[in-house]
Amino acid sequence: MQLETQIQAIEQKINTLLEAHPTHFLVDVWVKPTNNIKIFIDADEGVNLSNLIEYNRKLYKDLEESGMYPDGNFSLEVSSPGLDEPLKIRRQYKKNIGRFVDITLADGTKKEGKLLEVAEDSVLIEWEEGKGKKKETKQESILFDQIKTTKIQIKF
Repeated sequence: MQLETQIQAIEQKINTLLEAHPTHFLVDVWVKPTNNIKIFIDADEGVNLSNLIEYNRKLYKDLEESGMYPDGNFSLEVSSPGLDEPLKIRRQYKKNIGRFVDITLADGTKKEGKLLEVAEDSVLIEWEEGKGKKKETKQESILFDQIKTTKIQIKF
């Protein structure tokens, strides 16, 4: 079975499991050549460990019974994306409105700011430039197709 076909089959199985929890959503699926399957699931209000364990158990059983990996020749890891993982889908952007982000554009340019809005095809960020009386707030809309990666910044 080709890699793309495997990923599509796994995505379909996960999305069926996620139907029971409408606030949960699939972020990404990776399958390494060694049949190491890594799945990232998130939720609008954050996903808890017990849900991830439940998804892992049900999906593992489903994969075993499907015969997709003969002789049980696979490993499965289900987790939520950590703060070091880039945002992948629009729903993740919406979940993180109000947080500071570090955006790398397709041309290598970097932008930092507070995520204010998420539209169908773009995000709006805001940042401050200057100091004292010369401080001004700026905003910029960035199209999704211009974004290479977006990571959440941790500010204290």
